[in-house]
Amino acid sequence: MMKVECTRLPSGLTVVTEHMPHLESVALGVWIKSGSRNETLGEHGIAHLLEHMAFKGTARRTARQIAEEIENVGGEVNAATSTETTSYYARVLKDHVPLAVDILADILTESSFDEEELRREKHVILQEIGAADDTPDDVVFDRFAETAYRNQTVGRPILGTPDTVMSFSADQIRHYLGRNYTTDRMFVVAAGAVEHESFVRQVEERFSSLPRTPIATPVLETALYTGGESRETRDLMDAQVLLGFEGKAYHARDFYCSQILANILGGGMSSRLFQEVREHRGLCYSVYAFHWGFSDTGIFGVHAATGGENLPELMPVIVDELRKSSMNIEQQEIERARAQIRAQLLMGQESPAARAGQIARQMMLYGRPIPNEELMERLSGITIERLTDLAGRLFFDTTPTLSAIGPLEQLAPMGDILSSLTGKAAVPHAVAS
Repeated sequence: MMKVECTRLPSGLTVVTEHMPHLESVALGVWIKSGSRNETLGEHGIAHLLEHMAFKGTARRTARQIAEEIENVGGEVNAATSTETTSYYARVLKDHVPLAVDILADILTESSFDEEELRREKHVILQEIGAADDTPDDVVFDRFAETAYRNQTVGRPILGTPDTVMSFSADQIRHYLGRNYTTDRMFVVAAGAVEHESFVRQVEERFSSLPRTPIATPVLETALYTGGESRETRDLMDAQVLLGFEGKAYHARDFYCSQILANILGGGMSSRLFQEVREHRGLCYSVYAFHWGFSDTGIFGVHAATGGENLPELMPVIVDELRKSSMNIEQQEIERARAQIRAQLLMGQESPAARAGQIARQMMLYGRPIPNEELMERLSGITIERLTDLAGRLFFDTTPTLSAIGPLEQLAPMGDILSSLTGKAAVPHAVAS
């Protein structure tokens, strides 16, 4: 019997576990309610740099010792930075949980931020930025965010720029750390062969030095979706095109409705876009729809990758499918989308790493673990009328955002692409290169 238990320590740190008795391993980590969006104007990329530097040595361990100690017992440790969260996580056999807790606490409370390590890691991130710029399907999403949320932290690339990354000092990293890595914003989560009370004691002992209050007020400016257009012509085999609209925040009434709509439009091989665009017309090799939620905004988008010569036919077909979704949706499509989401939830429970991440996100967003039954109950109230009404508001009442990269000579002006959907003129905020 799997059971989720939650304890809030006197320090304010929250510890959550889910015991999965059929496993011999544990996935555990620390999730921080802070990401690239919590950077100030002059800190672009510092959240990601901090994540890298956490593994580059502490008062007790060198960077090599951190790697060797966890791998000597067959475990693994890693980290990730996103727009609104950062996570540091490990996977070990159940007997080595104390070691993993010790290492995670060490890198989060005792990092040395050695100047020579900082210099080296900056150059590593410069290579990462270069590699991302060489990946068109990454670039198209970065340009989309920058255009949809112009001049805002929520729209900036997480990696930063070469200039900003090279400018950071160890003291600036410590200031960002002290402002954002406090017990009220941190969650320690474990899933697998873990005993709650024992794990809580280990966490309480090793994380006791975490600050309870920030050295300065954490930054989080309100998101303002603007929309617009970004085109970048490159000599590539294929064009990457992303057409999107402002979606719904996690706490919005229509958040789950948006998830269902994205699934119906482009969530799998049976979806409308895949069947019409790829299977029936053969206009691209990749097309899908998605909905991403943030704390106060969201993005609903359609991504396609195709040869430049297909763009004149492809874009009107995509827009037509969006328009159709505001007019008619079949009950069978809703049931299929619900079944797919339910399957994803249940399959995720078979992976301790996926389960730990899911619990952590729920704690950060809702303050408590959400039972699967409650999630499915929220989905059960979604009707045809709600979906068609949502589609009409999403696609007709918000300013679109278009991001494209590759051979774009045959990509029509945005106003022409959207004429059958909105009847509006082209959006004036265009960026081309």
